[in-house]
Amino acid sequence: MIIDWLLALTPILVILVLMLGFRWKGVQAGPVGWLAATLIAAFRFGAGWEVLLWAQVKALFLALWVLYIVWAALLFYRVTDEAGAITTIGAALARLTTDRALQALLVGWVFAAFLQGVSGFGVPVAVVGPLLVGLGFPAVAAVVIASVGHSWAVTFGSLSSSFYALMAATGRSGEELAAPCAVLLWVACFLCGAGALWAAGGWRTVREEWGPLLVLGTAMGGTQYLVVTHGLWPIGAMSGGLAGLGVGVLWARWRVRGTASPRPANDLPIDLRWAVAPYGLLVAIILLARLVGPVETFLGQVVIRVEVPELVTARGWVTPAGATRSINLFGHAGALLTYASLLTYGLFRWKGAYRPGVVRRIARDVVRRGVPSGVGIATMVGMAVTMDHAGMIHLLAEGIARAVGPAFPLASPFIGALGAFMTGSNTNSNVVFGALQERVAALVGMSPLLALAAQTAGGAIGGMFAPAKVIVGCAPVEADEGATMRKTMTYGMVILGTLGGVVAVMGWLRLL
Repeated sequence: MIIDWLLALTPILVILVLMLGFRWKGVQAGPVGWLAATLIAAFRFGAGWEVLLWAQVKALFLALWVLYIVWAALLFYRVTDEAGAITTIGAALARLTTDRALQALLVGWVFAAFLQGVSGFGVPVAVVGPLLVGLGFPAVAAVVIASVGHSWAVTFGSLSSSFYALMAATGRSGEELAAPCAVLLWVACFLCGAGALWAAGGWRTVREEWGPLLVLGTAMGGTQYLVVTHGLWPIGAMSGGLAGLGVGVLWARWRVRGTASPRPANDLPIDLRWAVAPYGLLVAIILLARLVGPVETFLGQVVIRVEVPELVTARGWVTPAGATRSINLFGHAGALLTYASLLTYGLFRWKGAYRPGVVRRIARDVVRRGVPSGVGIATMVGMAVTMDHAGMIHLLAEGIARAVGPAFPLASPFIGALGAFMTGSNTNSNVVFGALQERVAALVGMSPLLALAAQTAGGAIGGMFAPAKVIVGCAPVEADEGATMRKTMTYGMVILGTLGGVVAVMGWLRLL
């Protein structure tokens, strides 16, 4: 019935209207969407108290599994940023060359992607925008370059919190999702680099700088693919960014041979070698925990999960018995990030790199940023799991399958982008739309893995023109928000359309 389909869609529409129409934040809109889903599931779709209760238990474990990484990633970023590591790396990179196009690539594409790998939360745009303005770029262009440039790294950025959310929302393993996601994001990497060049100087600049675009894109996308397909998802984007930084430095030094030397870097907050040390520590900890059997076994001794019985609604929708998402207390990616944060703090404290009151500032900022995102993610996860256990997701999938049919591969990235646009987060988009995309793909004969890759790639790109991200980027440099959103949306739509075409071709050729 059309009434049932519209009611199943209502919680998502509520989120859309509140965030787009009324400009509510996720922390405000999420609880309302959750409440709408719960009431509709109970009174229209026959979800009794037992179904609703166990749905919330499963949602809680899913949310905690994702938030463990989100909060730990924020802690790691603040510990390194307080010591001046981020400022040092960005400033040293900007001084490598006076070539505007290469600066746009190195700072707005490569460094922004690296920042996304280790932080997220709008940090790449907030940090890179002012750097580009300081190099002489107009304010709007600076924000656009940073917004477009970092987007390809979002899924495996923030220590892969969005990727973990996709796994949690769909029940798929990282091993089966990693390759298709990395392939599409590799395509997006080149497109985002081309977009950054276009924003810096138009088509002529893209045509003239295809060399570094090709070399750096191959290094970053290829490294990310190799890393994540070997199970090291938390350092996927960070490793790609590091590879891009290394190759970019070599390219810039080769380019400036025989010309004026770049400005000296003797006024940086800390020595560059110390600035990159925390990321070396993080990589070492993750490699140790993932590749050394005895260490992995030792860290995996405490696992928390709850067994869930079979659940049936009054309308006959069955959710098989199973268990909640397992949380490996000491071996989880969030735990590894916490270890790296503590070691980094000790290192910089020993070096005397911190100002007085550093612990209070770090704790205050983690709470200020982490609590709202935590509430938003937890309630949207609760909404999505409730809808799934009531059969609402399946009903929506059937309706979409009938409406778009074979054209679904073209639309799939745009659905992911819509989720990121309305919530400001690829993580939230994967939670809200991941299961839906998987169901629709199965109904129209498309590979579910390809659909999920399109979902998270689209969500990564959609975040570049999300209102929340635009505001964060424009504020530090006082750029015009309207002009910035129009430009980023233009680039985003072109990239999404290209990705949709790639997905359609891959589906037609049965590459997955």
